[in-house]
Amino acid sequence: MKRNSVYLYFFTVLLALALFISFSAPLMAQKTTDKKDSKQTAQAAKKKVEPVKNADYWFDRGALCATYGNDKAAIKYFQQVIKQDPKRSGAYFEQGISYGQLGQFEKAIPLINKAIGMEPENGLYIYGRGRVHLLAGD
Repeated sequence: MKRNSVYLYFFTVLLALALFISFSAPLMAQKTTDKKDSKQTAQAAKKKVEPVKNADYWFDRGALCATYGNDKAAIKYFQQVIKQDPKRSGAYFEQGISYGQLGQFEKAIPLINKAIGMEPENGLYIYGRGRVHLLAGD
């Protein structure tokens, strides 16, 4: 089953826009109109701007991979999030959903249960667990 929904589509569009803005903003800020700085500006524009690789960065990468069906890569990115921020329940949930998409239900359910334990009021987590159980045939 593909995750085709308006919510995921909207999230993907917003995420792509946010990534575009975050990657292009530093380059745009480096440009100046002053002729004295034109050489420095050209050199700065040639330099590759490395994104800050924090938990948010890895979570966004994982979300994009999961949205486009690359759940194996998504799992690796969500593992990076968990290493950097073990209290982030969304990473456990999304990693569990990706395992569910791959049919690895024995790994999916404990991760989703951990996310529910961290945030029991989150209805999306409970729905996701039910969906994985349904995929598993339970």
